[in-house]
Amino acid sequence: MRSHGAAVAAQEDPGLSETLIGFGVPAGISTCHVAEIDGYTVAGHVPAEAISKLLVERPDGVGLVVPGMPATSPGMGGTQQDWQSLEVLLIGPGGELSVFDF
Repeated sequence: MRSHGAAVAAQEDPGLSETLIGFGVPAGISTCHVAEIDGYTVAGHVPAEAISKLLVERPDGVGLVVPGMPATSPGMGGTQQDWQSLEVLLIGPGGELSVFDF
């Protein structure tokens, strides 16, 4: 995210599961990162392009999530093409999940 011009402040969170729920990520969704960006939650290895689209389109919802730690996701490996094929989910206002095309 820094390479895309974002200011990032990282900290360890031993209570990440509770933090994710507090940020509106539905229970049972496992991920290793969570951030608040301009009023939205972004959880997991979400491609910067998806975040950019989220911030431009501003859909009704909590934010975006990529569950787990896909080996080909940004920060883990893979290529730009791999990142485009990741299933990024929009967390709706009621916690429902739907695919977010970017």
